[in-house]
Amino acid sequence: MENRIYARTGKPVSLLGYGTMRMPLNSEDNKDINYEAGKALIDRAYKAGVNYFDTAYMYHGGESENFVGDALSAYPRETFYLADKMPGWMVGDGGAAKAKEIFEDQLKKCRVDYIDFYLCHALGSKEDFEKIYVNGGALAYLDSEKEAGRIRNLGFSFHGSVEFFEYLMQFRKWDFCQIQLNYMDWDNQNAKELYRLSVEYGVQLIIMEPVRGGSLVSLCDEAVSILKTAEPDRSVASWAIRFAASLPNVLCVLSGMSNMEQVEDNCATMTDFKALTEEDHATLAGAIAAYNRAGTIPCTACRYCFECPKGIQIPEIFAVYNNAAAENRLPLTVGHTEEEFAACKAAFIAEYDAIPAEAQAHNCVNCGKCKEVCPQSIDIPRKLREIAGMVDRIR
Repeated sequence: MENRIYARTGKPVSLLGYGTMRMPLNSEDNKDINYEAGKALIDRAYKAGVNYFDTAYMYHGGESENFVGDALSAYPRETFYLADKMPGWMVGDGGAAKAKEIFEDQLKKCRVDYIDFYLCHALGSKEDFEKIYVNGGALAYLDSEKEAGRIRNLGFSFHGSVEFFEYLMQFRKWDFCQIQLNYMDWDNQNAKELYRLSVEYGVQLIIMEPVRGGSLVSLCDEAVSILKTAEPDRSVASWAIRFAASLPNVLCVLSGMSNMEQVEDNCATMTDFKALTEEDHATLAGAIAAYNRAGTIPCTACRYCFECPKGIQIPEIFAVYNNAAAENRLPLTVGHTEEEFAACKAAFIAEYDAIPAEAQAHNCVNCGKCKEVCPQSIDIPRKLREIAGMVDRIR
């Protein structure tokens, strides 16, 4: 397993980290983690050399930390790094007292006395940061826990503008930070500039969403063909993992591995690691151009929008649309013969109607709550209206 040296301590961190937001389930209930299957995945990764494990208070409806605590209790505490996060939106006006309540609960659920890498979770705006963390006292509380040794390293995860990121870099010297970075968002969401600033301010990076919630695995046929022609024996996912891992200021690349095939592939990618070459980057540029032409929605299925007041299954709807777009089988009258249109229509409706009628796109009331919490800044209500309109036209 490839390791990177964490500059603050001089100790090695595995270049591949395990994100626990998408563990295997027993049922459709996102809280119902399959402990046996999940622990087998964690054990395989640990034995392959992964020593960085990431969880959060709200992952799997609040059950991720319980699972992680159980799974990691099998190993000596000093052999792994645990990352967890303070959900500022849950702290709200509760200040240091609420932050302390959450942190104590996290230690209990994770079955640990300290957390190695602790993050202010999903910082998105200067106003909220100052209200909750600065003026509200949550950051002072986290600093006190760092002073006491129950937090070993303090950083933040980020979903905001370049301007806000630079403000945070100037606000204080963070131990590390976590950003979304992949070959699609390098330019599309200006991850390139966030990376540049992290280098300028000397803050090492943890990378989240290197495969964009799996969307960079299920690319369009043309993009897959480009990558497979260049490297027949490498998985499509490995290109995304290698892109992030090839950047020297990256300490660890997180992957939310939900089955053994993903664990084996990612561990193989990070063992005897080969950084991308100039030729590889040219190949990726061709695949990106092909993918962009397919017109997919940049949803990572993070489920931050999961608490839709109307119960709309937003990630599932977008997945149906994206799969059809990537495979050039959206039911469009332009570019398809009558027979092709009929086939695309039947396939799309069959997949779309697997989603319960009460959870389909036409139920959106445009309240905007999903848009407010989307880390990808997708105009979700507009996309839902577009999909609902398309479904109405073809039914």
